[in-house]
Amino acid sequence: MKPILIVEDEEAIARVLAAYLRKNGFAPERAADGHEAMRMFDSRDFSLVLLDVMLPGMDGWELLKRIREKSACPVIMLTARDGLQDRLGGLNGGADDYMTKPFVPEEVVARVNAVLRRRPHWTDGESKRIFGNLVVDLASRSVYLNAAEVNLNPRELSLLLFLSEYPNRIFTREQLIEQVWGMDYEGSDRAVDLAVKRLRQSLSHWSAEAGEIRTLRGTGYQLWIGE
Repeated sequence: MKPILIVEDEEAIARVLAAYLRKNGFAPERAADGHEAMRMFDSRDFSLVLLDVMLPGMDGWELLKRIREKSACPVIMLTARDGLQDRLGGLNGGADDYMTKPFVPEEVVARVNAVLRRRPHWTDGESKRIFGNLVVDLASRSVYLNAAEVNLNPRELSLLLFLSEYPNRIFTREQLIEQVWGMDYEGSDRAVDLAVKRLRQSLSHWSAEAGEIRTLRGTGYQLWIGE
């Protein structure tokens, strides 16, 4: 059952949404305000967030911004405001969909299913690659998992940076040696296997739904990103 975070201060609305989501095979959890939602979001992996705009403490726009700084988790905005600028603000801010109140619960479930069928991959301009709870920052050459920096040795870091630029593309050991180790490398191509093994260990808490480094027997490796 995929966990869904409902961020809604109106208990009646949250209760109805939770009931319909549960009926359709999801595991809904509710946060009544933005600060509680951020604490819950940081503590576990959610498949999607249903986010009300008007919240006490921290509003939905600020919460969306904070989520997008660290995750590609899909977000559907829920609001009573139906203005074009509000809809554009949500979508341009990184929301995956935008629904206005009052809404039909069955449509919310349909939108959730539609958004979850999309690839959980988000990019911030040219510098960041975000795959679920994994953030690869090409500009600063740093990697974050669940908002905590991952310490990698230079070779493993270079390998992950390279693969993150070409998600779902397959590379042979020889191609990775050429691109990451360099043309003048004279060691065994088994160095690639060892680097991949260590990367997998370092990224053991990466959400399996978001992606993984796959071995294609007899071919090579790919940074697989879920559809």
